[in-house]
Amino acid sequence: MKKILHISKFYHPYFGGIEDVAYNIVTEMSSGYDQRVICFNHEKGTVRTRENGIEVIRINAPITISSQPLSFSYFWYLRSEIMAFQPDIIHVHLPNPLVATYLMRIPTGKAKIVLHWHSDIIGKSLLYNLYRSQERKLLERADTIIATSLQYVELSEPLQDFKQKIAILPNIVNEEKLQPMPGDEQEIAEMKKLYQGKRIVFSVGRHVAYKGLNMLIEAARYLPDNCVVLIGGTGELTEQLQHLAQPQGNKIQFIGRLSEKQMRCYLSIADVYAFPSIDRREAFGVALAEALYCGVPAVSFQINGSGSTWVNQDGQTGIVVSTFDAQKYAEAIRTLLDDEALRTQYAEGARKWVSAHFLKEQIQILTTIYG
Repeated sequence: MKKILHISKFYHPYFGGIEDVAYNIVTEMSSGYDQRVICFNHEKGTVRTRENGIEVIRINAPITISSQPLSFSYFWYLRSEIMAFQPDIIHVHLPNPLVATYLMRIPTGKAKIVLHWHSDIIGKSLLYNLYRSQERKLLERADTIIATSLQYVELSEPLQDFKQKIAILPNIVNEEKLQPMPGDEQEIAEMKKLYQGKRIVFSVGRHVAYKGLNMLIEAARYLPDNCVVLIGGTGELTEQLQHLAQPQGNKIQFIGRLSEKQMRCYLSIADVYAFPSIDRREAFGVALAEALYCGVPAVSFQINGSGSTWVNQDGQTGIVVSTFDAQKYAEAIRTLLDDEALRTQYAEGARKWVSAHFLKEQIQILTTIYG
């Protein structure tokens, strides 16, 4: 049985797009491979745990700078784990500059290196310039590079010289966590009562600049009073966004970090899913795919070189509008709110599209990549 060492920035139960992808891959491949995971610990300390029978080594990282956890001891843990486990495949989720740099300095024997390219490093020019040469060496060393969409590859500068190594593996929707569970009906009934029959525009994501939530708040000014915009998640911009939304009163409500159960329930009552990300740091959009899977038509911005425009098919699963145009964004939301037949048509198209392209069966391409 081949052995795989998965390297992710964090890992389940930490909630994040890359972490979800890593967890789904490990879970789906568990029957055919001997697997381990090494990552930073999202809590304190260095610990070894088991998640669904898989050994997970979580390394203490007391400091984070520009989204990068820092740990000098990680190098020695990674080196020790590679020497002891002797993996046949090392599957690395990027970006993770510090760990990528460490990996370049550790003998990996005959292990196949698989780089999972979730996104380019964007908007951190000084730090990226220090890392760029290491990134290229790692790309040269890689046996296979996994990208999440062809659209992203086409405009990714670092990947241009390595297209012959690239395989496309879309991020997938975890169907299990979106299936109705006991207790959901009561919570859904309470939610509907809380919002008093208003049309619901739902959005969830980290509160950071590229998620474009300021554009959604601006767009809400043009929405009718019989709808409410619910914004889930938290982040560094939460207070700023709340201040920006304050003049609109209860039309915009911040509902905080959501559990899987809450996510299911909000998606079940939503009329429209708002996905206002504005640049290529939004490389794919797992939350967008989840909403479409649940039959919630989406409104998103056109982002050249992002897979999100592929995920939300304009005129099939929702509406895609010109970036930074809050008024057109609002018009698209209103179109869906006002036209029940169109909303139903897009809901059906969304379920079919996601079922055909973004479910766990897609992961089986890894059996070919791993060899």
